[in-house]
Amino acid sequence: MQNSDYYLTLASVYYNQKLFHLIKEGIPVEEIVVNPEKTLKEFGFSPTEINSLTRKISEFNPERVKEHCSNLGIKIVTFGEKRYPERLLHLYDPPVVLFCWGNLELLKTPMVGIVGARRASSYGLKVARTFAEEIAGAGITVISGLARGIDGEAHRGAVSAGATVAVLGSGIDVPYPRENENLYREIIQKGLIISEFLPGTMPLPYLFPIRNRLIAALAEGIVVVEAALKSGSLITARIALELGREVFAVPGMITSPLSAGSNLLLKDGARIALKGTEVIEELGFGTLFSNSFAAQKSKQEAFGLAGKILEVLVNEDLTVEEIAYRLNAHVSEVLREISFLEIKGFVKKQFGGKFTRG
Repeated sequence: MQNSDYYLTLASVYYNQKLFHLIKEGIPVEEIVVNPEKTLKEFGFSPTEINSLTRKISEFNPERVKEHCSNLGIKIVTFGEKRYPERLLHLYDPPVVLFCWGNLELLKTPMVGIVGARRASSYGLKVARTFAEEIAGAGITVISGLARGIDGEAHRGAVSAGATVAVLGSGIDVPYPRENENLYREIIQKGLIISEFLPGTMPLPYLFPIRNRLIAALAEGIVVVEAALKSGSLITARIALELGREVFAVPGMITSPLSAGSNLLLKDGARIALKGTEVIEELGFGTLFSNSFAAQKSKQEAFGLAGKILEVLVNEDLTVEEIAYRLNAHVSEVLREISFLEIKGFVKKQFGGKFTRG
């Protein structure tokens, strides 16, 4: 067997925290796979655990999984490879295998997680999408869990403006929920889907909290948009805090159960999140944001009305009507372009309706 086959074989036991911790502590993976009874007994596994793990390991065929992934274009990244994300090593129990479908290079990029309620309000959905557009538009990858509600809307905003990574609580070839299947396929084409579970694994409830730790570890910071007091989003936030990541929360109505968890995070010291651009600046991505702004500004100056709007706002603040007059353009056209620039954080609306450079 190749070294990667040993790790694939361990993936067949789904998720076993003690077993994965042995790998992180340097126990040779081949010792576990070749002689599981002896090795597991030596490290204190119970007879029931040993029998179950030994049976699964002996029955697993890594070649079948590799062939299936190769046919679909899914890449397999195993623990210890250069391609394996260093940020996952901060976990007590890093995954032994990552199945990756899409742009693998995104694992090397800085990421911000956006998570929240599945049954989100219209306010929460709008905030998630706007934040994701601002963050992805500034060159930072948005990572989330592809769940319905906040997660899905964050992915939609990110994929429309930049890059996104979706972490599944199922096998990588099992899109869930079905309502996000089109989004899932779009992310494969434009972003990256990852899972630590073997292809074909169904989305069982206990797998989602396991999935959440990958979001927390891969992100530099987590933004909780809406969350109830008992929710997966708060699990993600807790893990992020344990890993030393920054946690942000969007304030919500104190009468809304959907905002009870996010408001509690703020009460307990999470940073308040009012704009996506503020989040990336708080995380120290100012240079990246500036570079992204410069690149987009250059593109706008060469192509279209947006660049001209930025030019006229260099020396003074103006209303939409004043900008339209200066540029000899229709007010509706200016309003459309300046709304785009405001979402991206390139301009800000001031008191009195005037706009200034962001």
